[in-house]
Amino acid sequence: MTIQMIFKIAAVGILVSVLNQVLKHSGREDQAYLTSLAGLILVLFWIVPYVAELFATIQELFQL
Repeated sequence: MTIQMIFKIAAVGILVSVLNQVLKHSGREDQAYLTSLAGLILVLFWIVPYVAELFATIQELFQL
């Protein structure tokens, strides 16, 4: 995992939190929830290949 990926995840987190606060204060709690969910799904799509690579490395290490 590179430092760029960490910065991208942090940027998405900051953006989602700002959007979440703006939407909650304007009375759109349902859209704030969907924004948080979309941010989570986006970050998970970025992280899944790294987790798969980690599991493959562990499996190769222990020869399972």
